[in-house]
Amino acid sequence: MEVIHRAAVLGSPIAHSLSPVLHTAGYEAAGLTGWEYSRIECVAEDLPRVVGEADPSFCGFSVTMPCKFAALEFADEATQRAVEIGSANTLTRIDGRWRADNTDCEGALAALRELLGDAIPQRAVLVGAGGTARAVMWALRELGAREVTVVNRSDRSAEYAELGRGMDVRFIPLDAHAQRAAMDADVVVSTVPAHVLGEHAKALGHAPLFDVIYAPWPTALAVRAASNGYPTVGGLSMLAGQSYAQFEQFTGVAAPREAMRAALLAHREASQREER
Repeated sequence: MEVIHRAAVLGSPIAHSLSPVLHTAGYEAAGLTGWEYSRIECVAEDLPRVVGEADPSFCGFSVTMPCKFAALEFADEATQRAVEIGSANTLTRIDGRWRADNTDCEGALAALRELLGDAIPQRAVLVGAGGTARAVMWALRELGAREVTVVNRSDRSAEYAELGRGMDVRFIPLDAHAQRAAMDADVVVSTVPAHVLGEHAKALGHAPLFDVIYAPWPTALAVRAASNGYPTVGGLSMLAGQSYAQFEQFTGVAAPREAMRAALLAHREASQREER
C-alpha cells in the first residue's frame, strides 16, 4: 500500500515509545489507509533540521523528551496552552507552517478524571516541578483545584505564578511536611522517576494517586497508596489521553479512543507475559 501521509514521534531514546501503537491502531480503526507512523531518534538540537527538512508527506510529529522545549521554540505559531505550559509535545503542519501544541495537559486531565470521577480535588500534592508537572498543574487548574502543594528540591514559585493563577500554590521540600500535605490532600500526583522517591514513597501514599510512570508498574508509591486503600492510575492513562488530540490534529478525523486505548492495554499485557 502506498504511504501518502506520515507522522512520527521524535525523541531520544525513542525505541521504547508506545506512540506508534496508539496511532497505528487509530488509523486502522478509523479506516484511514495510506497512513504511516514511525519513531525517529532525535535530540533537541537536531529538531529544527529533522522537522524543517521533513518531506511534504509528514503531517505532524509527536514530541517527547528531550525535544519538547525545542519544539515550542521551533514552531511558527503555538496554542495558548503550549505557551502557558512552556513546552510542546505536538507539531502539526498547517498550510506549510508548523503549529505547536501541548496535549500532555489533556492526558493529565483524562487520568485525573479517571481517578477522581466528577470530584473536584480541592487540595492536591504535586511531586516534581519539571515539564510534565507543568502540564499537570494546567489540568488541576481546569478541574478547579484551590490549593496545590508542590514537593520539589527547589522553590520555583516564580515560574509557576502564571500557570497557577487562581490557586494557592506553595513549594515544600520532600520531608515530614510532605507527608502531612499528602494526608490532607484529595489527590497526589507524582511526575518524578520512581527511584527519586525511594523510601519517601511510603510518606506520600495517603490519597488517591496518579503516577505518570507506566513502566515498570506498579511503582512503589502506587503499591503504598493501594495498600492504604486508595485508588491509583498510572501513566498509560495519560499517554492514551494525550494521543487523541494529536491524532485528530494530524488526521482531521475523530480519534477512535476505545480502539486506541485497547491496543495500548493489549500491548502492555503482551509485554508483561513476555517478561514472565
